Amino acid sequence: MTRRQDGVWVGFDLGGTKMLASVFDSSFEVIGRSRRSTLNSVSPKKNLKRIAKTIDGALDEAGLDRTAIRGIGIGCPGPVDMTSGLVHEAINLGWRDVPVGEWLTEKMNCPVQVVNDVDAGVYGEFRFGSAQDSRCVVGIFPGTGIGGGCIYEGRILRGHGITCMEIGHFPIDPGAPARGNGRCHTLEHVSSRLSIAAASAQAAYRGHAPHLAEHVGTEVSTIRSGALRKAIESGDTVIQEIVREAAEWIGVAAAGLVHLLAPDTIVLGGGLVEAMPDLFCDAVSGSCHKNLLESYRDTYRVVTADLGDDASVLGAAAWAETEIVNNTTQAA
Repeated sequence: MTRRQDGVWVGFDLGGTKMLASVFDSSFEVIGRSRRSTLNSVSPKKNLKRIAKTIDGALDEAGLDRTAIRGIGIGCPGPVDMTSGLVHEAINLGWRDVPVGEWLTEKMNCPVQVVNDVDAGVYGEFRFGSAQDSRCVVGIFPGTGIGGGCIYEGRILRGHGITCMEIGHFPIDPGAPARGNGRCHTLEHVSSRLSIAAASAQAAYRGHAPHLAEHVGTEVSTIRSGALRKAIESGDTVIQEIVREAAEWIGVAAAGLVHLLAPDTIVLGGGLVEAMPDLFCDAVSGSCHKNLLESYRDTYRVVTADLGDDASVLGAAAWAETEIVNNTTQAA
């Protein structure tokens, strides 16, 4: 077995439907991997035990045991306290104030770093993907919701005791009627895959998207990113306009971030972007550029993510390495 001082880094991506563990050597090459479904409507402890078993499965594939682990990085949905390892809230898991870092540290007997899952993905792109060598990176990942993250001078940008960059909850379109709870509409209401699917289902029902209606139907839950792409390729121009408008609203939000943070790189990722990279990138870029002060219009680039599903596990493991090695060096 590999000794801990020569050991491996584990990256973990915890999602609402699946969980993925990857074991990386010192060069961050994958040497073991394990995937399981995430349990629904169960106590946090049951999924925490499942996380440990998934990590053990990845170690088994690598021919190692827990003593080889130098550290674990885990990306979790929702706001996180990166210092204590507490997950404040993960709505899709039904979690509130779950001490993930404390539990895993005790269970696995090694240092653990807990980060937001999108922060982990953006950090992965910063270290190994399309945002390398950037001073400031902003990541926007539209999916069921819309996640965001920022790496500033090599560090994950965060608040005091809580992660930040909840881009999906940016208030947007102030001209729209307020919702029943008095809050403004948010970016997720106009640009998430769920909102795009709802508008597309309505178009199909009205006969404006014949390919989508015939091959997928009008149920929102069945309209996935790939189905939207195929509908556009088959001539459903209204679907293309729905997607473009959603992406343009993301561009409006991106313009606000450029004015606030002056990033040199904006990374777009997630299933929608992977399915329609050119459409998304062009629409976000154009809308962002149009809504900027002139001085900012040539200060950044918009790119698509390179790492796909590996971004979060790779970024989480790399962040764990950065923090644990730095802490060890400072302690010495």
